Amino acid sequence: MVENINQRGKNPRSYGQFCALARSLDVVGDRWTLLIVRELLPGPMRYGELKTSLAGIATNLLADRLRTMEANGVVERRLDDTGVVYGLTPWGAALREPMEALGRWGVPLLESGRGDDAFRPRWLTLALPALLRGVTAAPAVELGIETDGFLMTLRIDEDGPSAYVPMERPGTVLTASPDGVVALAVGAITVDQVLADGAFHGDVKILRSAFPPGR
Repeated sequence: MVENINQRGKNPRSYGQFCALARSLDVVGDRWTLLIVRELLPGPMRYGELKTSLAGIATNLLADRLRTMEANGVVERRLDDTGVVYGLTPWGAALREPMEALGRWGVPLLESGRGDDAFRPRWLTLALPALLRGVTAAPAVELGIETDGFLMTLRIDEDGPSAYVPMERPGTVLTASPDGVVALAVGAITVDQVLADGAFHGDVKILRSAFPPGR
């Protein structure tokens, strides 16, 4: 992988700079690349699923980006019961931390509202851990969050928050709108307000541990 990436003289789009940031951008700086990573962070997806979730990307461009990401060691093709799926390599999955940081940096850009922009509930698996950075729990708590028919598990332990798509439905689940979940995560509304507007099943102490006041 490193040998392929370091062949900068053969890449006409390389910045040609001996700098970790520049070389990182050589690999993931193309349009749509980081958004493909965002889609794959919760788990592998089929090509058609990626195309549907990334509304606006041309089929040939998605195929080109996936080939390049695979060549660079960010993405790998796998076989499962449904056929070919694309998943992140361990090196590709390590992009979660810098992408969460970039997401936190961009929070002020959300203040103008959603408007006509697309939204997929799957994106919350990256957004929520980023927005809840610094929140810890011991012992660990796991909260299911269901929005627009998509179920994810938010886990918070002594190392902080993480999120994933569960194999089974958690015992404690909050059902709310995407806007409500984001507003709760940034502290714009309280747990009590979400409980009044949404549906909740399970231990409310888990919900309050995941979204503590004054964070």
